[in-house]
This record gives sequence, structure tokens and C-alpha cells, in this order.
Amino acid sequence: MKNKKTKEIVKKYYSKIASNGTKSCSCSGNFDSGQISKAIGYSNQDINSVPDANLGLGCGNPTAIGLIKEGDVVLDLGSGAGFDCFLAAKKVGISGKVIGIDMTKEMIKKASENTQKYGYDNVEFRYGDIEKLPVDDESIDIIISNCVINLAPDKLKVFKEAYRVLKKTGRMYVSDIVLLEELTEEQRSDEDLVAGCVGGALLKEDYLNILRRAGFKYNVLSENKDISKTQYQGIPLESLSVEIYK
Repeated sequence: MKNKKTKEIVKKYYSKIASNGTKSCSCSGNFDSGQISKAIGYSNQDINSVPDANLGLGCGNPTAIGLIKEGDVVLDLGSGAGFDCFLAAKKVGISGKVIGIDMTKEMIKKASENTQKYGYDNVEFRYGDIEKLPVDDESIDIIISNCVINLAPDKLKVFKEAYRVLKKTGRMYVSDIVLLEELTEEQRSDEDLVAGCVGGALLKEDYLNILRRAGFKYNVLSENKDISKTQYQGIPLESLSVEIYK
């Protein structure tokens, strides 16, 4: 029941963002999407290439850290308006493909409109839950995800699904919010914090332990603690960027 309520909160929040064109998450203070994107590793060229797809909702840049090459099949977990998908599409070229998964119909609609607007023939968006991916077994070369898995109630399911669809030689690149101290029950129940990538986040070691339980190995690539002050009102957390493999 709690898991269902969490998903309803997330869907409602991100549907509103997609429909109203509101940019940035509720914890981001007065920063706009461009400022946020620059702070977490996107270049001006990235931001200007598909401006309508950048809603300032990330906490890192998985397309920059991911070793994406021409011809790869890339899967984005929680693709939103498609920003990371379009950046990945440039790297995979016409011989590759990018698939975006999102459980918010309004985001799928917005992303599909952006596909047509910017002329990306190698990008496809699918409506679905990252806890149960509409993707074939061992069909994906690279998985990316940007500040989304913290929103999923069952993170072990997410990583088990990622393990299922990833090729044996594949890689997963994730930027996500993890906690450095436990939240209070009040914070855990705060709908704005849940939708704003905090209320459902795990302690860093618990997050990494789930990766191991799903069967993965990993390398921690970076830990951005400054994001706590710039976007999350000083809550003890960080943006963790991880390379994950079988």
C-alpha cells in the first residue's frame, strides 16, 4: 500500500511538471534548469542542443560518464522529457538506438513531441515501470539513469530488472541521490521530499548493498556533496555516480 502511494505521489508531481512546463525539482531553491544542469556536469552545448527536453531534474550527467559508443543500444530508466536520451542518441548514431522508459504518460508525450521536433529517428520512448521493464532479456548495451531510482519504492526490483535486460558485457551508469544520515519519519512522509528525490532515498551503504544483492559489481566514480547545499537545503546527502557491471 505504501509503495502504491509513493508511485501515485511521484506520478502526480512529474505529470504536473510535464504538463505545465515547470522546471527543476521542489528542493532546488531559486536555481533554474540551466544553472542546475551546469552545476551537475552538462555543457552549454548539451543544454542548448535540446532545451525543451531539459527540465533540470537530474543530479549528475550519466551520458558524460557512460562509455557510450556508436551502434550501442542504450536504455534510460526514468527518461522524463528525453534530455539524456537525446544526448545519448548523438553518441550511438544511426546504427544505434536509445530507449527511454517512464511511468508518467505526460512525460512520454512530451518526450515523443521532442523526438519529432528535433528529428531523432534513433530514439523510442516506452510507457512503463522501471521495477518491471518492457524490455527483452540481455538486449541492452548501456543503461543510464539520472536521479530516478531513488523515487522507486522497490530499488532491488529495479536493479534486478536492470541485470535481466543488460548484456553480459554491458554497463550501467547511474547518478542518484543517497543519504549520508538517516531521515526522520516526518521527512520520509513529506510528499514534497518524496517527489523531490529525498524522501525515498537510501543511505549510501544500503544503496550499494542493493547493487550487490542484485548480482552487480560496481565502481564509485564520484560523490558530489556540494549538491546538498545548492539544491537540497543542506539535507545530509550526496549525488553518487556509479559504474555498474555484471
